[in-house]
Order: sequence, then structure tokens, then C-alpha cells
Amino acid sequence: MKPRKPLAQQRYEYARSELRREDLVADPIEQFKRWFDEACGSQQEDPNAMTLATASAAGRPTVRTVLLKHIEEGGFVFYTNHESTKARQMAENPHVALLFPWLRMERQVCVTGTVLRLSHTESLRYFITRPVGSRLGAWASLQSSVIESRKVLEMKYEEMKHKFSEGEIPLPSTWGGYRVVPDTIEFWQGRKNRLHDRFFYTRQTDDSWQIARLAP
Repeated sequence: MKPRKPLAQQRYEYARSELRREDLVADPIEQFKRWFDEACGSQQEDPNAMTLATASAAGRPTVRTVLLKHIEEGGFVFYTNHESTKARQMAENPHVALLFPWLRMERQVCVTGTVLRLSHTESLRYFITRPVGSRLGAWASLQSSVIESRKVLEMKYEEMKHKFSEGEIPLPSTWGGYRVVPDTIEFWQGRKNRLHDRFFYTRQTDDSWQIARLAP
């Protein structure tokens, strides 16, 4: 086996592409959709996987990966348990951040914004499209709560499977969607010698967007 380089010497030279100001469109959501389509057409694993950072009212942060489920003019939509750690923190502090790490494409998209909880109707519209197993899982798991063992979780799943075996699986009151309404969106393209291309969109008071190039 080839010996591994020391951590401080491990590096990868980004040389796949470039990002110029003239490549960008005025609306960052439209720009995101273009990059997202390219990510879906590449060998990037789970291009809709995004890192979500939340913080409590006291400013203590947590971070995890969730899945983007809708891209809308108003923002980025995902779903989770309303009693999870992330949901409790979003209720205390609606300011969040997202990161899309499309590393195979040597790209990142960073978003900051405010999160809004979707209506019951909006959440139900998506919930009924989920696979049966995922719908049952939403009922079986009290997300972020302490459990004694995996067996307890599996038993709860089987209980829900039996409970809803002869009818529709309703939307749990503890599960639903959130929309991140962006204030800033940064598009990052890796370049040689760590001289990366970074363009930063900032929402203006009239809902237009200002674009600035950032030093890497």
C-alpha cells in the first residue's frame, strides 16, 4: 500500500473550469438551477445533498446534511421532523446557512437566509409522493430523541406498518417542510493555485440582487 501523505501535504489542484462575471445571470436562483442541472448531469453523488447550519437562540451552532426537495423562486425547500434539534433551533433562531459541496465539479454554493415553515397543505402535497417506507419512517422516528437500541426503532416501524396496513398513511403533525429564503448566495469555482473564482449575490431592499467578486 502506498504510504499516505502527511495531512498538511494533502492537496488537490483545481483546474476543471472557471467562472467569469459574464457567465452569471442576474437572478441567483436561476444561476443555481443551471449549476444544479450540471451537477445532476455529472457523476456528482447526491447533488441535492446540502449541509444545513442552524443555531440556538444563544448562538450555539449545529450542522448536518439534509436533502433539497424543491427549488422555488422563493427559496430552497427541505423536510424534517418539527421536534428535531434543527427544527427547535430554527424556531428559536430563523437565520440559517446552506452549503452545496459539489466537489467532483470543483464547485460550492453557499447560502445564508431566513427559514419559514411550510403550511400543512404544502407539506402534505410532498408527503404523499414519498415512498411508503419513508412515510412510515416519519411516524416511527421521534427524531433527535434518545432511544435504547435500534431494535426499539425497528419495532416502532413495524407497529406503524401494521397500523396503516389497510389505509392511507396520514401526514404526522410532527413532520413537514421548511423554505430557506436567501439573503446571500455565493458561487465558488475552484481554480489553480487556490485563486478560486467567487461571486457573491446580495439581496437588495427592492428584491434585486447585487453581484460582487470576492477574493479567494
